[in-house]
Amino acid sequence: MRILITAGGTTEKIDDVRAITNHSSGRLGKAIAEAFLSEDATIDYITIKPAVKPDDSRISLHLIESTAGLAAKLKELMTANKYTAVIHSMAVSDFTPESSITLEDLQQTVSTNPVDLAAALKAKDQERTEKKISSDTDHLVIILKKNPKVIQQIKELQPETTLVGFKLLVDVPMIQLLDVAKKSLEKNQADFILANDLTEISGETHHGYLINRQHKVKEAHTKSEIAQLIKEAVLERKNA
Repeated sequence: MRILITAGGTTEKIDDVRAITNHSSGRLGKAIAEAFLSEDATIDYITIKPAVKPDDSRISLHLIESTAGLAAKLKELMTANKYTAVIHSMAVSDFTPESSITLEDLQQTVSTNPVDLAAALKAKDQERTEKKISSDTDHLVIILKKNPKVIQQIKELQPETTLVGFKLLVDVPMIQLLDVAKKSLEKNQADFILANDLTEISGETHHGYLINRQHKVKEAHTKSEIAQLIKEAVLERKNA
């Protein structure tokens, strides 16, 4: 049994010094990896340098930084290996910086090229030669562009793998959380979605719902319980 796990959170560069990131710690991914080790699984583990990581020589660590780096590493590994399951717990940035500009330059660009503003801003940004944006300006405008959904490439690369995706919302009713998770199942061709709410995550405490394609739901209250639920779901599908 070979398992691919993504964990932690991506980082998107603004310049060579600054970046946009998120607060994902990687602790849940670590718990999931440890659960599968008890089944003697071969594990490839994609994560970032600052994240909490499993400490076991049986796990192959693959470090990435950005969403683009994650997509490239997934393609590399899934082309070279066949996986029983892909557990995609990494918090992936929805957007990446495309350009940055001072408020003064933005106002000038809007007045001179209002038709294709995005292209004009990108061109203006490329005129800058320094690798670190100057801090002399009082206001800096950062233009973000939408990242491709990395999860959607997983079933394209390996249609037969068991895909476990994750959906995180903030302070919503359970019904809404599960409804969004059901939509994510279909949109991403996932076999399971772990739905969780940020307000119910603290340390080892981690309230979540694992939902399958038949919309059956199982509940967990800790990271360890979630890891066991996911392991059992993958094994049940493998042995079906």
